[in-house]
Amino acid sequence: MNDTRERLLDAAERLYAERGVDAVSLREIVQEAGVRNATAVQYHFGDRAGMVRAVFARHAPEVEARRHALLDACEADGGDDPEGAVRALAAALVRPLTARLADPSGRAFLQIWADVLNRPDPIVPVAVLDDPSDSLCRWRALVEPLLEEDAARLHRRFTAVRYAAIEVARRARSGPRTDDRLFTSYLIDVVAAILGAPVSPETRRLAAERDAARG
Repeated sequence: MNDTRERLLDAAERLYAERGVDAVSLREIVQEAGVRNATAVQYHFGDRAGMVRAVFARHAPEVEARRHALLDACEADGGDDPEGAVRALAAALVRPLTARLADPSGRAFLQIWADVLNRPDPIVPVAVLDDPSDSLCRWRALVEPLLEEDAARLHRRFTAVRYAAIEVARRARSGPRTDDRLFTSYLIDVVAAILGAPVSPETRRLAAERDAARG
């Protein structure tokens, strides 16, 4: 039974990474896995959202452990260098993802994660952002005091999360590399720049106009 479940997960990872979650039917996953029971996906995962959640659950322990360790270091540092703190937190967002680039299953996961995040209505609600035990929720809480108030209000943190996910997925699609250190360091630089970028007077004005229109 567990073997069937793992074969289905392997097949889902491959197909979702190659074609995108929306383009793959549950029937195709069953066929790709070589499973005879046509209802095997429903039995083990319920529906497509359950399948995607199970794919994420495969990789969550390693990603979570790495990010919590980096966040522990950020909190222990307690320095007076805001710029350094922003880059350290950018690293805590990026490094747990780029660490998965060396593994074929990890590269598939990174592409699926970006697919799910980069859409108006995620297949799997990003409830982790409100779960205090989740590393992304903890990351958001640590980043917030370092942002301009307007930057936080305009969802700067989610912009950084989504950008990092898309760039790492792009790297994953291009195949395994012998060295991802430069890519990782530069992506951390860009994410830090996103977090630290000032909000322009024009953007402040337009945001105020939008808020006034909403009442």
